[in-house]
Amino acid sequence: MYVQTHSLSKRYSKVTALDDCTLNVNQGEVFGLLGPNGSGKTTLLRLLLGLIRPTAGTATIDGLDCCKQSLDVRRRVAYLPGEVRLFRGMRASQVLDFFAQIRTQQNVAHFHQCADRLNLNLARRVTHMSTGMRQKLGLCATLATNTPLIVLDEPTSHLDPSVRHEVITVIREAQKAGRTIIFSSHVLSEVEEVCDRVVILRQGQLVLTQVMSALKRQHRISARLLGPLTPVPESLNGRLNIRQESDGRVTIETSEELAPLFGWLSTLPLAEVQIQPTGLRAVYEQCHRK
Repeated sequence: MYVQTHSLSKRYSKVTALDDCTLNVNQGEVFGLLGPNGSGKTTLLRLLLGLIRPTAGTATIDGLDCCKQSLDVRRRVAYLPGEVRLFRGMRASQVLDFFAQIRTQQNVAHFHQCADRLNLNLARRVTHMSTGMRQKLGLCATLATNTPLIVLDEPTSHLDPSVRHEVITVIREAQKAGRTIIFSSHVLSEVEEVCDRVVILRQGQLVLTQVMSALKRQHRISARLLGPLTPVPESLNGRLNIRQESDGRVTIETSEELAPLFGWLSTLPLAEVQIQPTGLRAVYEQCHRK
């Protein structure tokens, strides 16, 4: 595992920001962090980077202890914080040159190419930039850095849809190059689109780990019947969750492939039918209703 935590916890007096968090991130994986404000996402990222010390537990990146070997850890990580703070008196080109020069073996031209892809004006000073432009500048300084691990905290906030799409494309390219990405966001559709696995945090605790390929096989079928529900074939027993309403409406949930289900559906007296993927939102909302 490239990133590992074991019983990682952080407490501030009577406040527990992160409680007994154990997880792992594979090399080359896009790993999502989900949760509302105050759920512990940013605390977890800061512990991984060695910016704060844990109250209990351990965290490692590439076998290095995130607390005891934090400098070596940060050499392997490019980090975009949730609130981007940059040198306001510099022009965008100077900011990118600075970030390229403070690390070894960085390609300055790659930073400028990333700026072109995100449609960033490199001649403008940071102090005269909009919030969205500063976000793009922070993204360029992070995504163009040649490190094996990229950590992104709310990377697409303040961005327009076309730039959001390009950021997702750059993340996918980084993954294809063998890099590992930790992606923390409130935008469920982006997490669903780009991540291989997702963990959901609530009040400092990890409450669910979801493999996205498995979630994409889950569907909800909503139908209105003109007659009785015919018996479920033996081949589908145990594979469906069925709820019937008194008005003839029925909801069928499945985590299996849809093809075996269509034959049975064709025998039902259907007046209306709608098939939708379960989606990450349903899973997220279920976690926070508990």
